Amino acid sequence: MSIHISAPGRICLFGEHQDYLGLPVIAAAISKRVHLKGALRKDQKVVLHLPDVGKKEHFVLNHNQPLAYTQPRDYFKSVLNVLMERGLTFSQGFEVTVQGNIPINSGTSSSSALVVAYVGFAAAMSDQQVVYNQKTIGEIAYQAEVLCFGEPGGMMDQYSTAVGNVIYLASQPEIFIETLHPKLGKFVLGDSQEPKDTLTILGRLRGGVQQIVQKIQSIEPSFNLQNAVLTDIHLPKHFLNAAETLLLEGTLTNRDLLRAAKKVLETNDLNHQLLGKLLSKHHVILRDAQKISTPKIDKMLEMAMNAGALGGKINGSGGGGCMFAYAPENTEQVAAAIESAGGKAYIIDMDAGVQFQ
Repeated sequence: MSIHISAPGRICLFGEHQDYLGLPVIAAAISKRVHLKGALRKDQKVVLHLPDVGKKEHFVLNHNQPLAYTQPRDYFKSVLNVLMERGLTFSQGFEVTVQGNIPINSGTSSSSALVVAYVGFAAAMSDQQVVYNQKTIGEIAYQAEVLCFGEPGGMMDQYSTAVGNVIYLASQPEIFIETLHPKLGKFVLGDSQEPKDTLTILGRLRGGVQQIVQKIQSIEPSFNLQNAVLTDIHLPKHFLNAAETLLLEGTLTNRDLLRAAKKVLETNDLNHQLLGKLLSKHHVILRDAQKISTPKIDKMLEMAMNAGALGGKINGSGGGGCMFAYAPENTEQVAAAIESAGGKAYIIDMDAGVQFQ
């Protein structure tokens, strides 16, 4: 039995660095995908061909016993461990080739797309030949990619690539996913080709905001990021230093920008100009408060705007990686402008989630 399954990359439209704080996000799957093609073997070996990165991995199943991790982010094993915890069994190994066109290590969730597709593939390779729905695949991928390794990220990447299209995702008080249906034009994704350190940035921002919340709650126990209004917070003078104040203000402003953007995206007659302005406002906060942009990405956005883009922002954890511009018109010119600033440009549309081909 041969299986072909694919999953898309994603961009975060609104709510960057919000989901791990319990705040909602709006994300979109993009027309860049990773593809897994393979079949069962007659032995208990798992063999993974990774030609895009010039690697090959292999290991042997342990008769449905948990697999020991032998490298950081050992996702090919963690997925199988999570599936076995859910009652699936594997009496045979499998061989699979992984190929795709999602920019790697650039903030477009290439790793999450791989994990999502691999969850669907591995479940189909199990003795039970299970086919999970998209939401369940996202849930399993989040457990295998984040929880198994104690990483600081949220669940936006896994759910957005699994479910696809444009989603509003809230994780508190419980996971809630709403598919939005905006009539969006084209985007231009720009890869700065600057390496980024996702874990360091996630740790700095998540830890920083959580410390601020705990600090405020020590004198205002009812304070929370979901309902807080800056003008209603009464703190002693200099209780928060300047950096803490800026980070808190940025977090709450981004929360409010997302709420405004959701209303725009839900309208039948989409206001493309307003959407672009909200994206650019989001970037300013990410640049100045969260401090995750770079001079090159700022230049790429500036050039995109000068070429006719309606707005744009950095995408992903930041410190490098990608930006995107909303360019329903002048799309080719915007792509050329991004490349003139030293980026690699891709014209993209919104796309479906994980799919069996």
